[in-house]
Amino acid sequence: MNQADREFVEPEIRAERDYMVACRAALARMRGEVERMLRTGAADGDAIEDKVTNTAMRRWRANQVEELSDIEGVPLFFGRLDYPPDELRDSRSPASDPDRDRVYIGRRGVSDEAGELMVIDWRAPLSSAFYEASHQDSRGVRVRRRYGFDRDGMLSAFEDESLAHQIASASGLLAAEIERPRKGPMRDIVATIQPEQMSLVRAPMERTLCIQGAPGTGKTAVGLHRLAYLLFSERERLRTSGGVAVIGPNRSFLAYVRNVLPALGEVEVSQTTIDELIDPERIVDRIDDPDVARIKGDTRMAEVIGNHLWSRVQPSEQTLEVKHQHRTWRLYPEELADELDAVRGRGTSYHAGLELLTQRLAYLVLRHMERAGHSTGADTLRQLGRAKAIRHSVGLMWPKVDPARLIFELLTDQDQLGRAADGILTEAEQQAMLRIPRPRSVKAMTWSSPDLALLDEAAALVERPARLGHIVVDEAQDLSAMQIRAIARRAAGSCTVLGDLAQATGPAAVRDWSTLLTHLDKPDGKIEELTRGYRVPAQIIDFAARLLPHIAPELRGPASFRQSDDALRLTETAPAELTAAVVNACATALSEEGSIGLIAADADIPWLQDALMEAGLPHTVLGAETASPDTTPLTLAPVTLAKGLEFDTVVVVEPARIAEAEQRGLQRLYVALTRAVSTLHIVHAADLPEPLA
Repeated sequence: MNQADREFVEPEIRAERDYMVACRAALARMRGEVERMLRTGAADGDAIEDKVTNTAMRRWRANQVEELSDIEGVPLFFGRLDYPPDELRDSRSPASDPDRDRVYIGRRGVSDEAGELMVIDWRAPLSSAFYEASHQDSRGVRVRRRYGFDRDGMLSAFEDESLAHQIASASGLLAAEIERPRKGPMRDIVATIQPEQMSLVRAPMERTLCIQGAPGTGKTAVGLHRLAYLLFSERERLRTSGGVAVIGPNRSFLAYVRNVLPALGEVEVSQTTIDELIDPERIVDRIDDPDVARIKGDTRMAEVIGNHLWSRVQPSEQTLEVKHQHRTWRLYPEELADELDAVRGRGTSYHAGLELLTQRLAYLVLRHMERAGHSTGADTLRQLGRAKAIRHSVGLMWPKVDPARLIFELLTDQDQLGRAADGILTEAEQQAMLRIPRPRSVKAMTWSSPDLALLDEAAALVERPARLGHIVVDEAQDLSAMQIRAIARRAAGSCTVLGDLAQATGPAAVRDWSTLLTHLDKPDGKIEELTRGYRVPAQIIDFAARLLPHIAPELRGPASFRQSDDALRLTETAPAELTAAVVNACATALSEEGSIGLIAADADIPWLQDALMEAGLPHTVLGAETASPDTTPLTLAPVTLAKGLEFDTVVVVEPARIAEAEQRGLQRLYVALTRAVSTLHIVHAADLPEPLA
């Protein structure tokens, strides 16, 4: 930029900064107004019948206060659209000059005291032109402006793209924003969403999407932004259908993405793991052998559990005698068996069937009374339904069950498992599942993650769980069929499924997306593939892609948006020098800007932690209870927790040890190699795995 340009630009930047300040003040005023209403109870009704409405209104306002929070370092707007004069009379901003109409695009809508929009939410229909307008179809836009921001979030540059010309030019600010070093948790990508990503973000609510995306293609960001878009466009429908949830692979991943939705103004979203979704109170304190996990994750287990549960329903051989108003009415075993079969044929849940059988027996007694000419009243059927004799008989035929005890019996009792799994599981599979030695009781039982999916299957047969209007499932390639069934039971509406089959490391993982969608009960879901990488440099992704023929031959590596000649470094050292080489690599990375991930096989984490402490390098250990990734740029990450995370620099220690640690070790190594968005440094003493050599 020459001096003449600088003299022109700086006043314009100052004007844009002033407008940003005005927008922040307007947002603070909007938030203050809601806080005052919440504090004073303004607009609450006085009548008793208004109490429910008032409670709901106060809850809504409390959420509004959170949604209108200004997040430090996060700009309120990131782009601007300039239209020909008077084309958008209702959308002129107070800062517009008289010669053209302007629309500022931001993370949420901001209005002035008169109610005029100062910033338009990126999800609004008018904002679509910011992402989709092109030189072939300008959508009426004359100039598209992008803004650049420094590391503190201060507006520092802008770039204008004239859509009136037919020649397109690359955006330097767009590339800089994509490549900007990332510290701490994941950021939103509203300023950089690409057209192929935006088409998925704005997909209709009724459509279930399954997005296959290689590392760096933005699949997680697309899924989260789609959820934010649906909450903007279909909020009432989602609220009345049960709300929304994001399911991630582990707590470390959820901590990494935790800021994305709040930055977009969405705070009322449940973010959970599959285990927490199933049973937030139960502790997972057992790890199954991979072969056992595969058996438990197979859909055949649903049939085994169903057999075990329904085997408890047995006809009674005793005559039911009901005393009512000084007379005894009898139902004989044949009648009881007919009613039992009728209820079984309805296909109800176990709990609903129990109540239905009670009502049917009460009604059958009522019919006997009416045939005998006995007087009945409007309350007779209800009285019979509460009769102890009927309740007792139903309890014998259709006993109440505890889902945890059902699974306990299957996993600890060879005879009961044998009866339930006969013809379904082989004897070897049954034997592998049995807990030896047998726990003393259900309370003494330890549970694995696959066990929780079995518990949920049993619990859902007893009583169906609450449902959700939309579910985003990330890293879905690792879920077992039984875990997917648990999600399906909660999906009242559509889903967004995200993953990469090349990164599938779960022992019971589903092998293809069509099968997953079938288990999810969304067989018509649309499978989309993101093939253009925006975060991982080509040098890194091409190196990692050497593993694809061995782990996912049906997939091809993405074409990377970025090139960086020094993105990949390999350091081979003697075994005695390995520790020093790792420490040196971390120290070098700490001297540069950005986050650092030191990734190694889980078994190597203790000695690496000792080495970092001895060298005086501050760090966080991923997965530790006291972990706080925001306090230091260096994170020591067990490879089993690295999935879904990104670091500017990644140091991978001993790839061979990662590959040899488990049956899907090469898939795990592929995950480790693709966590870097700027530099990948491999440090090893052992030979590299053959595909990389």
